[in-house]
Amino acid sequence: MKELVELIAKSLVDNPEAVQVKEVAGEQSLILELKVDPEDMGKVIGKQGRIAKAIRTVVKAAAVKDNKRVVVEII
Repeated sequence: MKELVELIAKSLVDNPEAVQVKEVAGEQSLILELKVDPEDMGKVIGKQGRIAKAIRTVVKAAAVKDNKRVVVEII
């Protein structure tokens, strides 16, 4: 999951070196914290959060295959 989020984020931003994805294991779910350069934040979130919602949808679909619950946080 971490690699998937990282790949998607790096393809969206102008500064792919600044993309960091951190996994935080919760009790019932896996939290992926996506950190990007402040200048690229708008590109990852998108208008009205559409791109962020699409990223979350793709990750949730991949997580269903592994019977896991994944939350993507953009910080």
